[in-house]
This record gives sequence, C-alpha cells and structure tokens, in this order.
Amino acid sequence: MKSELIIDVRPKEVSIAVLEDRRLVELQREKRNIAFSVGDIYLGTVKKVMPGLNAAFVDIGHKKDAFLHYRDLGSGFLTAQSFLASQRKYGKNFSPERVKLEKTIDRDGAIADKLKQGDEVIVQITKEAISTKGPRLSSELSFAGRYLVLIPYSDKVSVSQKIRNNAERNRLKQLILSIKPKNVTIIVRTSAEGVKVAELDHELRTLVRRWLKAVDNLNNIPTPNSGGNRNGGNNKKQIDQKRLIHEESSRTLSILRDTYNSGFKDIWINDKELVAEVTEYIELIDPGKGNIVKLYDKRQQPIFDHFNISRQIKHLFGTSVTYKQGAYLVIEQTEAMHVIDVNSGNRARGSKQQEDTAIDVNLSAAEEIARQLRLRDLGGIIVIDFIDMNVAANRQKLFEYMNECMKNDRAKHTILPLTKFGLMQITRQRVRQAMRIETEETCPTCLGTGKVQPSIFFVDILEQHVKTLTEQNIRKFKLHVHPYVAAYITARKGGILGISGRSILTTWKNSYTKNISIQADQSLGMLDFEFYDSDNNELSHILEDATDAREKDEDTDDSEE
Repeated sequence: MKSELIIDVRPKEVSIAVLEDRRLVELQREKRNIAFSVGDIYLGTVKKVMPGLNAAFVDIGHKKDAFLHYRDLGSGFLTAQSFLASQRKYGKNFSPERVKLEKTIDRDGAIADKLKQGDEVIVQITKEAISTKGPRLSSELSFAGRYLVLIPYSDKVSVSQKIRNNAERNRLKQLILSIKPKNVTIIVRTSAEGVKVAELDHELRTLVRRWLKAVDNLNNIPTPNSGGNRNGGNNKKQIDQKRLIHEESSRTLSILRDTYNSGFKDIWINDKELVAEVTEYIELIDPGKGNIVKLYDKRQQPIFDHFNISRQIKHLFGTSVTYKQGAYLVIEQTEAMHVIDVNSGNRARGSKQQEDTAIDVNLSAAEEIARQLRLRDLGGIIVIDFIDMNVAANRQKLFEYMNECMKNDRAKHTILPLTKFGLMQITRQRVRQAMRIETEETCPTCLGTGKVQPSIFFVDILEQHVKTLTEQNIRKFKLHVHPYVAAYITARKGGILGISGRSILTTWKNSYTKNISIQADQSLGMLDFEFYDSDNNELSHILEDATDAREKDEDTDDSEE
C-alpha cells in the first residue's frame, strides 16, 4: 500500500490529507489563526471543586474552565504537587532529579482530599473544547516522540505489549534503563522495534530537553493572585500566554509523528516554508528520508484538485455515501451517538441470493465504515445497523473483519459483536470535534435567496473587481473560480460577442494588466471567486475597502443633490 501525505497551505487554513493507494483516509483542517491545543501544558488554578462529580474545574486561560477528573490526576499526583512546591520555592536552582517520589494515590479516592480552590496544578490538555464543554485535562503529563514517550513523576521503563519478541523487549528495556535520567518513566512504543541505539538515545535526549524546558518555563509563571487574561477561545493570541509552559508541535508535525512510517512514499506541500520545516523534521526522525518531502508548484491546478482529493471530499462527507455497486451508507449524528445504516441499494435480493448479498454488502460496508471513522474522526458511541444475516458464521466473520479493518486506526476503540437485531456497537476515542464538511452547494442561480439574477452579470462583477485591483496598483494577481467558470473565461469566443477570436481573459489583459491568471478550483461553488496576489495573499479586504469607499462617495453625491 502506497501512503502519501498532501498538505494544502492557504491564507486562512491548512488542510492535511492522508492517502492510501490514492484513496482519502484522513483529513484535518486547521485554521491558521487557531493553534492545536491537545498536548499543551499549563500551570492552572483550581476554580471550583465538585465532590459530586469527583472532579475540579481549572482555569488555564480558556473561555471555559477546563475539566479535571480524579481519575486523571495520575498515580504520581502527590509527587507532582511536591515537585511544583519545590520548584516554586527554589526557582532556577531547582533540579527535578532531587524530588523524592511520593506514594501513589488511591484509585478510588476523592478529589476534595487532594485539591481545594486556589491550588496550583500542572496540567496537560487531553481533549479540546467541544461544543459547550471546556477542555479536558490530565495532571499525568506525557511527552511523545516517534519511538518513546516520557512521563514525569515516576521512575520505570515499560515496553509496548505489541512487541512480541522477548529478546527484543529485553534489549529495549535494558537499553533505556541504562540511559534514562531519574524520576521519569519511559514507555517504549511499538515503532521502536529493531531501531538502533543511537536513534533511541537521540530521541530520549530530545524528550528530556522538552521536559526540562517546560520546568524552566515555570519560573515565568505569575502567582494565582496576579490574575489572568480570560479573553476566551482557542486562539493563542487570546489565551493567557503566561500560563502556558509547553506548546505541542504544529498539527502537521503531530500527524507526521503519529502516522509516519517507512510506507510513506511522498509528502507533497504547496508552501516553501512548510516544506523546509517538514524536511527538517523527517531528517530528525528518519535520517536520509528528507527527500520524500516535495514542493508542489504546478500553478495551473490546486494541489487537492491534482490529487483528486476535492472530488473525494465532496463524495465522502455527505449524509449518504455510496461504496460498492449501488450499496450505500447513511451516516447521521445525534446528541448521544453516531448512527450508521447499511443499505444494499439495487443489489440482487432474490431468496437464494439474500444471505450471499447480505454478507458481501456488509463486509464491504465494514471496510468503508472503518475508513469513514478515521476520515471524519467520529468518536463516542457508534451504532451500525448492518443488513440482517441468518448464518451465525457470517455474523462472526463480519465481526472479525471489522476488527481487521480498524487495526490501523490510531484512536482507541472497542468493537462488540453483532446483537440479535444485527446491530454492532463501537466506542471510539474522541479527542476533538468530528470533521463536518458541507457537501451541498448554495444554488448558483439564486445564491440561496430564492431570487433569480441574470447570471451574465457575474462576469461583469468579476471584471469590476479586476478593474478595482488595478486601480489600487495591484498589477499581478490570480483569480480562483469554479472550473466551469474558468473554462468560460479562458475560452476563445466567436463573433456572437463581437470579439472574434478573443477570450474574456484576453480582453481583461488588454484593458487592465497582462499579469492576470485564472485558476480552476473545484472547492469553490459555481459563482464563488477568490483573488490572490503574487505572494498568495487573499485580496478580499482590498475589494471590500474599495467597495465601501465607492458607496460612501455615492451617498455623498446623493446628499449634495
């Protein structure tokens, strides 16, 4: 299987797509002015203790107070609090290795016995704010690398159970024991199997440096009495920066860290700066493989259009998803769960073929559902209504195949066998809101208003914007439009328009500036458009300002009359 990572960098957002044999299996979109917060570490202040929930609400500077449950305190919570008290006392002279490890806390204890209002606690975000809920926290910190995970406040080495070879398990454990510092736990990940000593040592040193830097950043944290900024939102400019002691790597690098393996053949990016950043990271975790990172610079077509991702997004994110010979899924979200209905569509339904059709459609559905869970990042409870099967062996076969299809899913999940009603229940870890993309487009005729305007005026509107930009001394720019509109603008016209042999684009170039280019973009609606300058900066604000100025002038003329 060929795995590729495609990164589309745009002025307002970065889209990251993972392809397996050119099929879209993961998609993430991150607003460029909003940072990825899972993994960030803060020094929080307890605002309220809720004994009934056995949890506390902690102020870390977000709009909503974050949620910290007793079970998320971690077994080394007493050591963590002793650690924090010592650091606050000794400041820059503090050494983490000198802290004495305290006894572990009772798993069934009460949070009111461990925390009170006003207490400081070092916490890490494990789940982003979703809907009306604030972020979820843990005071058991972790620093993840490709091969290792570092956890402070304890002192041991664990090796992934998925490494079956006992000799390899012993090698890894003895190696890490010989090089790790005191008072940290190291978990050896499955990807470390067969990795050389030098690579493991290098990553361990990197993780230790990140932990010590976070400790050093505590010196800059004000006391709780000094107050904090509560502007709200996930925007790093809005969050109280004084509380942040460790910021997780960018979303792009986070995905690379968790998904990168030797199966990655290409990483295509349409931004030079990000190409350099990702190349450096790949060389760090896999020396000699930086050449798989490539710059996409084919200006005649957007990167997602080139790799057929835009088309797949439109097909895969609707309520109804067709997957094989007319069979289709219906995916609905409720407040409590996600519900998926499997339909055979126009497949044969004769009495003799019914069981064969059911198992065939259900097995194909299992493969597509596993893809959809990853693609949409669906979490919580998922209930699947498969086509009824009468043969018990077929029901067991479907259950086993569903487990096989989901083995590459990084999110923690549990799959239960089919019930007697043909329902399969899945629980899947939810870290952030499910990916939702509107696949229905606004009517190109009425633009959703129900009122029809002559579509021929659309080209006039575009020409007015072209004229406005040239009047603002912007002589080189690019116009993104739907492929049909692009074809219309660039096609050579006949005498019916009175401009024999010329396209609309040629006319604009002759009238305004030669440096106009048209970009067909499948992600845009029929009558949507976007203007970009030569540095790929969007020009909508210039057009809006010019329009506002023109309207003010017209209002002034009317008042003088």
